[in-house]
Amino acid sequence: MSAEPVPTCKAESLTADVAGHRIEVIVDGDDRLDRLLLLLNGAVRSIDLIMYIFEHDAAGTRVLDAMIAAARRGVRVRAVIDSFGSGDVADSVFDPLRAAGGSVIFFSRRWRSTYLIRNHQKLLLVDEEVAMTGGFNIAEPYLSTRLTHCWFDLGVLVRGPTVARMVQWFTEIHDYTVNDDGKLLMLRRLIREWPVDAGPVSWLVGGPTQRLSPWARAVRADLDGARQLDMAMAYFSPGQGMLRRLGRVARRGRARFVMAAKSDNAATIGASRLLYGYLLRKRATIWEYRPCRLHMKLIVIDDVVYVGTANFDMRSLFMNVEVMLRVADAGFARQMRDFVAELEPDCDDITIAEHKKRGTWLTRLRWTLAWLVVGVADYTVSRRLNFGLGEIDPETEV
Repeated sequence: MSAEPVPTCKAESLTADVAGHRIEVIVDGDDRLDRLLLLLNGAVRSIDLIMYIFEHDAAGTRVLDAMIAAARRGVRVRAVIDSFGSGDVADSVFDPLRAAGGSVIFFSRRWRSTYLIRNHQKLLLVDEEVAMTGGFNIAEPYLSTRLTHCWFDLGVLVRGPTVARMVQWFTEIHDYTVNDDGKLLMLRRLIREWPVDAGPVSWLVGGPTQRLSPWARAVRADLDGARQLDMAMAYFSPGQGMLRRLGRVARRGRARFVMAAKSDNAATIGASRLLYGYLLRKRATIWEYRPCRLHMKLIVIDDVVYVGTANFDMRSLFMNVEVMLRVADAGFARQMRDFVAELEPDCDDITIAEHKKRGTWLTRLRWTLAWLVVGVADYTVSRRLNFGLGEIDPETEV
């Protein structure tokens, strides 16, 4: 058996103090699980959780056991789980939590016209004082450092005044799921009326809006006139409007993209590669991350950092319910740019010549089909469609 690749990025966590907030970015998967359990075990008053995928594996069992223990000691425990992302988990798995006094409800449980809209959020709130979000789900591959199996991701801990905004958001999503689940107009109004905070630390949400979602509109505004862009993105397949904005940043300044070379979803890799040519012609730098599957959702635009649950694709821009933390702080942005730069030794540098070499007409056709599918189908569906791209590592499927 060959040795596992070892990433050269040494960062385990990054911290910043911004406008009365303490922000910590956790890079290591095992550390993310440790911090999750520490928060759950230390909860005194409340635990509120929104999760796209909750697996009943080793990591999921430890998290669930901690939630059950919290409920038994009198902590109010509530969870909103996406029914499609967590479709492999039996409802009965959560019966012990309910028996202990906790509450578990499923988002969009029944088939209807809104079934393609998924709750893609990952959010933990403890005692209404600390919020934790990021790209990670509650499952072993997201909370592990086994490099041939894990997802390379970020977890973000936030303490400070804006946590109250996420407490309000959880209440609204929870009440919607209990009382109005599947009512598209109600969900649209919830997303549309979410107030956008222009402060240095703010939370932005996304969902099924007729145009770009609120978080995507904020990104678009920050891209206008920007001169520096760094993006590390699991799934990248925006529409032409956003793509042109990215290209304009590359032309007038510098744009660097870190994309996935490995995935459990070949279609998302193909969809991303379809767009490489345009960005390379605009003088953008494109790297593909090699050691394991890239799952982070990180954007740095000049002095602004976005990190959270949303990919830069059509589903996250227009359809899925998402949450993104926006931090406007030059020091924090510099830290995150440096973090991206440190990934270079673990990446393949994609040049125009290399891109043309592998982009045969048949491969480009497959990339195009992949782009069309991932814009509509949920990730758990599109991962089953290979299109002959052959990018799935069978040892890493979740």
